[in-house]
Amino acid sequence: MTTNGDIKSKEIRDKPEKMSPASSLEIWSWAMFDFANSSYTTVVTTAIFNAYFVKTVASGLELSTATLYLTCSLGLANLLVVLSAPVVGAIADAFAIKKRFLFVSSLACVICTACLSLVHQGDVALAMTLLVLSNFAFGTSEDLIAAFLPEIATPERMGRISAFGWTLGYIGGIAVLGACLAYVSWAQKAGQTPAQFVPVTMLFVAVMFISAAAPTFIWLKERAKPSTVKNKLSEIASGAFKQVFETIADAKKHRDLFTFLLSLLCYSCGSTTVVALAAVYAEQVMGFKTSESIVLIMVVNVTAAVGAFIFGFIQDKVGSVRTIAVTLALWSLAIFIAFATTNKEGFWLAANIMGIAMGASASAGRALVGRLSPAGRSAEFFGLWGLSVKLSAIIGPMTYGLVTYLSGSNYRLALLSTLTFFVLGLIVVFFVDEKRGRQQALLG
Repeated sequence: MTTNGDIKSKEIRDKPEKMSPASSLEIWSWAMFDFANSSYTTVVTTAIFNAYFVKTVASGLELSTATLYLTCSLGLANLLVVLSAPVVGAIADAFAIKKRFLFVSSLACVICTACLSLVHQGDVALAMTLLVLSNFAFGTSEDLIAAFLPEIATPERMGRISAFGWTLGYIGGIAVLGACLAYVSWAQKAGQTPAQFVPVTMLFVAVMFISAAAPTFIWLKERAKPSTVKNKLSEIASGAFKQVFETIADAKKHRDLFTFLLSLLCYSCGSTTVVALAAVYAEQVMGFKTSESIVLIMVVNVTAAVGAFIFGFIQDKVGSVRTIAVTLALWSLAIFIAFATTNKEGFWLAANIMGIAMGASASAGRALVGRLSPAGRSAEFFGLWGLSVKLSAIIGPMTYGLVTYLSGSNYRLALLSTLTFFVLGLIVVFFVDEKRGRQQALLG
């Protein structure tokens, strides 16, 4: 994120240096980061560790209390991302070091994930600490990799390339979950308990993350140029928050982008909650075993990949706003089915509708931010995209955790509360004029 006049002059910011086209290899290497970090989201924060935390690590606590502790950990991690994102984005822009920051944050996530293998029954404080740190590092890296998108894709191809990244990410999630499923199934047949086999999956995720991300750090180029104005880090940091407030105050100039960010905040409250609590809900409410939950998440990753891929082309044809509206309608339908069903078959149906909607809405949202962002300010506006998503990752899970706690572990009621977020997001997105927003972005 840059500051008006302090870090870059307006003339330099409005007339960025023309960048050379990205090669197919570079685009693939960018997308491979989605493949890599999906190992963390699918195994740690969706399919295995979250359920392990509630069921085993915090087994001495009430179920509602354990769930609240889990959601508090996720919320705190995302709060740290929200507070640090402006400074990280400002330094990344000023010194053109997005790639370096991406490497450091990725390495931190890998190390903390590996340390989760040390967590056993009763280690609630240690588990919460490592969840906060690993999620914080993951969230920071997620913002940084997204900021490369406008540098490697033209507005006309942004939907497809964003969808390619998401699709490859879901393929990565499927591959990692498949390997974990094979191991967990073997471990369970051998009579092992979750306390024995879950730590091994954490080490596997750490190795997969760093290995699959290697192409990103080898071939993805740092195309941005350092600012010609030299500032101290303290000046950049203070200027970063100044820019955030100035950009927010400048909402009328970028009205459609900010309207979409509001919609994104609303529906992401729902989607981030579903992702974080899916396995917990499946096991505690629907009676799924750990291996069954992994199979469910694997299949959902397939439908999510299909959704991201197909809707990526649809988005480039009919526009991002219409695409997102359809996906939010699908989200709402899926939540209602999951709430109403009392059997595993019904939950399978709901989960796969969620998968299609999840892949499509995530990809379309990232591409729309890229289309509505002025040239030369990608890190700044993707920082706001990250701000919206991370705020939602605080509000959504915390709402779910509080509803669960206050209702005496009523997971169905907590799930139904997420429907409100999707409906609000659907209403707000209809106020976004994509064509007008793109024209404004071209003006800077």
